[in-house]
Amino acid sequence: MHVVFVEPSFPRNQREFVRALHAVGASVTAIGEGSAQALDPELKSWLDGYEQVPSVTNGEALLAAVKRIQSRGWVDRLETTVEAHIMPCAWVREQCTIPGTSTRTAWLCRDKPAMKEALREAGVATAESLGTNDPAEARAFAKRVGFPVILKPRDGAGAAGTYRANDEASLEAAIQGSGLAAGAGVACEEFIEGHEGFYDTLTVGGHIVHDFVSHYYPNVLEAMRERWISPQIVATNRVDADDTYDEVKALGRRVQEVLGVETSATHMEWFFGPKGLKFSEIGCRPPGVRMWDVYAAANEIDIYREWAQLIVHGAPAQRLSRRYAAGMVALRPSQDGRIVRYEGQAEMQRRYGQHLMDSHFPEPGTRTQGVEAGYHANAWVRARHESFDELRAMLDWIGENVRVIGG
Repeated sequence: MHVVFVEPSFPRNQREFVRALHAVGASVTAIGEGSAQALDPELKSWLDGYEQVPSVTNGEALLAAVKRIQSRGWVDRLETTVEAHIMPCAWVREQCTIPGTSTRTAWLCRDKPAMKEALREAGVATAESLGTNDPAEARAFAKRVGFPVILKPRDGAGAAGTYRANDEASLEAAIQGSGLAAGAGVACEEFIEGHEGFYDTLTVGGHIVHDFVSHYYPNVLEAMRERWISPQIVATNRVDADDTYDEVKALGRRVQEVLGVETSATHMEWFFGPKGLKFSEIGCRPPGVRMWDVYAAANEIDIYREWAQLIVHGAPAQRLSRRYAAGMVALRPSQDGRIVRYEGQAEMQRRYGQHLMDSHFPEPGTRTQGVEAGYHANAWVRARHESFDELRAMLDWIGENVRVIGG
């Protein structure tokens, strides 16, 4: 099988998809923004061809590159795993009659108001929402559904660019900050109270082959706003232990059915609270912050190779062990500026060294990043344990006792 893979170099783990495709026997041609000469020897060894384009989000440039590749031989698949690349790749597939995620599915998994409208029409429980370029419509929406309301980019990921408005004054601030006042398109959403988590899958031909459930502690919007919080993301190993997650699994299956997901990785966010289980949003791609590495360690598999196996051969080759719960804790600097020193690292190693997967502690002197920059912005630690509760306690201790001193 000949697979064209979009952007093999950035972010860093993109190379793992290329490695895996090569490992399962695919011929791989990559399209990227850097020069072929800039590719390292190992990455080059996995490739049978390379096309450079000015931007992989430019559909016309991507189309021209794929047509050049097709002029040299048959292309079976065109694959990408980065949110911003999903829609242009879907458009190119249809222009070049290459199987894969359709533009309809890509659009519905990218445009939040359209996504939610399609799912509400299919009877899926989700927040009230509105896509608009008009501040007056946002004000009317807030009046109709009541505060709090959320304003965020129609095609954003995570909490980037997200505003919570608790009253009319903060709504006006959100209208300004989001760019809506200047005519930018935004998604307005009803605020859903409850615990936030996500359901990720590897899906083939519309059938979910592997699935994973993870939890946010606390919810993302709070985590990205408060410096004192050392937020966690934890993948549970209790997915199949009892019926706890049956409703989440059923929701995931229904969402994928309605949106037409065929062969792809998916990342679906959900809330559970006083109003029950509610769908939040879905991406036709793997999750961010390298959660696939967490899933691989938790389930003792090469998840990138399994993804490639499903793309190339259409059937799984590995089984999930469900042996470990695994997750990460993000460590925030005491203040912005530069990292001065760390405290508590030695004690962390003494207590939990055997359970630690890896960590990232930037060199002292490194400039800090703001809290809103995300879970991997500064220091972080990843760990696994056979007990979900023990893992949570471990990550709690690390978050409370390993300190990043800024100055």
